Amino acid sequence: MKYVVLAGRILYSAIFLISAPGHFTEKMILFAAGKGVPMAHLAVPLAGVISFLGALSVLLGYKAKVGAWLLVIFLVPVTLMIHNFWAISDPVQAQMQYINFMKNISMLGAALMIAHFGSGPLSVDRS
Repeated sequence: MKYVVLAGRILYSAIFLISAPGHFTEKMILFAAGKGVPMAHLAVPLAGVISFLGALSVLLGYKAKVGAWLLVIFLVPVTLMIHNFWAISDPVQAQMQYINFMKNISMLGAALMIAHFGSGPLSVDRS
């Protein structure tokens, strides 16, 4: 079962690690600014750093509880500000944002579980 937990950490971290570099692009900064993110030129790259460090922590199992809290800090504002489906009048766009909102809610739940239980076996903290 220890490999199942490791696989879960790898799969969970992947989305954050893959998407973090995008937070340093002009396109992502302009998109966030268009959604009303204050000081997007600072907030978006900072969000990229927070999500990357949190995901790396969870992936390696090094201070995974702290890393999971970093992901919570990342996910809450992103979910509410970027995936605000309730404020979109186009039904297709609203549906897409609803799906992303729910995806983030599920990832938030997983982050909270990791924040409570930790990284499990096969982690740096357990070696």
